[in-house]
Amino acid sequence: MNTAAIPEPRTTAALAARRRSTKAAVERVDEALTRLRREKAQISVAAVARRANVSRTFLYDNAEVRAAVSAAMTEAGARRAQTLADQVTEHEATWRQRALNAEDALKAARAEILAQRTRIGELLGQVRDLESEWTEESIQRITTENITLKQRVRQLTAENRTLDERLKAARSNVRFQDRRMADLEAQIADSTVH
Repeated sequence: MNTAAIPEPRTTAALAARRRSTKAAVERVDEALTRLRREKAQISVAAVARRANVSRTFLYDNAEVRAAVSAAMTEAGARRAQTLADQVTEHEATWRQRALNAEDALKAARAEILAQRTRIGELLGQVRDLESEWTEESIQRITTENITLKQRVRQLTAENRTLDERLKAARSNVRFQDRRMADLEAQIADSTVH
């Protein structure tokens, strides 16, 4: 009898255990890839080996796993490239919008400056017109009247102050007289009662 043609039960059991172990490892690799995709983490051979609790050698030796990891890495790279392209496009759009806003603000500022310059010109023209109406003689007369009015204001202020002080003194005298009258009335009332 040839014993080499019929596998021993231990060998069969070992091969079955190895197949189950390999199948379990392949499932762990698939689960690790799924989790890495879901977390949007970087996919690499080392990251998959760590997450699946398998060796890197297993990932390189098993053709099915190697193809799955390679596809996941390619997909993640494309996704990262698309994300970067989207960020660049968004960044450019933001700067483009800022430039347009700045351009609009500059146009508005120029229009405002032009309006202000026009208004200043009009006001300066009015000042010149007013200055031309006044002769040296009328300016001197108005200046003298202004000085006289200021002196009159000072004089009236001083008189007002004096009158205010007199009013305060008069009020004080009236209060004193009211108290004195009240005291006298009280004395008269006391003397008539006794």
